[in-house]
Amino acid sequence: MDNFKHLPEPFRIRVIEPVKRTTIEYREEALKRAGMNPFLLDSEDVFIDLLTDSGTGAVTQDMQAAMLRGDEAYSGSRSYHALCKAVKEIFGYEYTIPTHQGRGAEQVYIPVLIEKCLREKGGDRSKMVAISNYFFDTTQGHTQINQCVARNVYTPNAFNTKVYEDFKGNFDLEKLEQSIQEIGPQHVPYIVLTITCNSAGGQPVSIANMKAAYEIAKKYDIPVVMDSARFAENAYFIQQREKEYADWTIEQITYESYKYADMLAMSAKKDAMVPMGGLLCFKDEKWLEEYNACRTLCVVQEGFPTYGGLEGGAMERLAVGLRDGMRQDWLEYRIAQVRYLVEGLEAIGIYCQQPGGHAAFVDAGRLLPHIPAEQFPAQALSCELYRVAGIRAVEIGSFLLGRDPKTGKQLPCPAELLRLTIPRATYTQTHMDFIIEAFGRVKENVAKIRGLDFTYEPKVLRHFTARLKEI
Repeated sequence: MDNFKHLPEPFRIRVIEPVKRTTIEYREEALKRAGMNPFLLDSEDVFIDLLTDSGTGAVTQDMQAAMLRGDEAYSGSRSYHALCKAVKEIFGYEYTIPTHQGRGAEQVYIPVLIEKCLREKGGDRSKMVAISNYFFDTTQGHTQINQCVARNVYTPNAFNTKVYEDFKGNFDLEKLEQSIQEIGPQHVPYIVLTITCNSAGGQPVSIANMKAAYEIAKKYDIPVVMDSARFAENAYFIQQREKEYADWTIEQITYESYKYADMLAMSAKKDAMVPMGGLLCFKDEKWLEEYNACRTLCVVQEGFPTYGGLEGGAMERLAVGLRDGMRQDWLEYRIAQVRYLVEGLEAIGIYCQQPGGHAAFVDAGRLLPHIPAEQFPAQALSCELYRVAGIRAVEIGSFLLGRDPKTGKQLPCPAELLRLTIPRATYTQTHMDFIIEAFGRVKENVAKIRGLDFTYEPKVLRHFTARLKEI
């Protein structure tokens, strides 16, 4: 449809889910019960849920129909082979292990790659450091649980919300190589390339940067793992911003991107649109030993390697969702919805990271300069947004980043962001307008928002279950 200024959603809504409206007094009590942590709120007490886009969106009719083809055999089901075929065609990878979600893949591959590094390079376990353009929270958690330090090496302006760049998710290539040399290649078990880069604000990575990072990794014989939760959104940004790929399809760009990694780990609950599912895939026979080691761990931790914690119908749905998530009109609409929200917020003086793929990232540090990082301004803003309007969002800042596992000190965070994550095909433009209006009301009382401190703090991945109080 050409020459229209405003295009509506490229889908029809056939099923609706009612939501409950509540009062400020009700929400204040709900926040207290949840320990000032929106993760601990009950879903029925949330009016608009922007906590995550992970498994929270709508599925397509083809995905739903595919579930009826599920072969529920314990071993070697045809649904598994359908999934392997889709992976081979979309990414070019030979070996596939299904998992229940992305962290299922992480708990399998991370110890295997650390052991590979120790065995083949003779490194010291106490000096192990993995590198990423920015680790997702569970990837960082699994890295740390395996006594390995997680180091982020991102482009200089990645977190500068006052600067626009096409590919803020990129590695700083000079620092990447410097970090490898400083740590020692024998102590770097893997490099994780996260697309899009969630913690930087859903920002994309260019193919040029992928290729250069991969060449550095190969120079030092370090495996590259593509964290692939939002592979289709990343491909769309490449198509729109990297000139040499402007005439390529999303499918072609995706296939090209995965030449510059050795493995992929995916939470399929994002761009593949499924409510539950994940993947761990290996490029070719060079990685057959690691693939087999991961299959063994899969049996213990996930399930038999040809179902990996997923029923047959879920694997069929995933095979279809991988393709449906790459639709051009779908991606155009989704990313335009995020842009609409960001532009609406900035119009009322709520500054954000430049629009990314899956969420608007509000610069809470800039909005709440009176709250220091150690009192978690983005978490405080999240609580206030829920109190005012029943909207649940998630902090991406010091609260999420956590403490240095060796010293116990709060890790320095490059930005204090509040993520407003948009579930797929779930909320309309009217919902976006309501969110913008809610922030207008929050802004009126911003000086009264107080910082937070712990009443309960887990040692790892604290943001999921910690409880806090206002200071």
